[in-house]
Amino acid sequence: MKIGIGYDVHVLKEKRNLIIGGVNIPNDKGLDGHSDADVLIHAIMDSILGAMGKGDIGVLFPDTDNEYKDADSRDLLRQVCNIMKDNNYKIGNIDSIIIAQKPKMRPYIDIMQNNIAEDLETEISNINIKATTTECLGFEGREEGIGAQAICMLVNA
Repeated sequence: MKIGIGYDVHVLKEKRNLIIGGVNIPNDKGLDGHSDADVLIHAIMDSILGAMGKGDIGVLFPDTDNEYKDADSRDLLRQVCNIMKDNNYKIGNIDSIIIAQKPKMRPYIDIMQNNIAEDLETEISNINIKATTTECLGFEGREEGIGAQAICMLVNA
């Protein structure tokens, strides 16, 4: 059994889509980044890579490489899944949290869980996603950005 933790944050910017957990969420601003800036999937990928001792997504998918410009994070997650399988691991479980003042995430969480379970070839019961606000404190509370944290347990396949 291996355990890893992941964290990601991106700034909110006009004229960008807000994509979290592979879901395009209607909002007046989206997350800015080299890829689609999906903070939840990025945190989950980092937790998986960390559990295996394989660094982080910046090592695997550097923001200096144009191959990953505007990349769909679900495609990247499937690549991480292949690395996990090649190293004889599978998901035990993932627990994650999205930190955003708005928009409300609850209407989208079931779809996010389905997306992530599908991409990681695991049961939906192994994927937990929560969301919280910061009661208007900090950069998330001021609606300057959105963050996400994830922890995963990998087990031998």
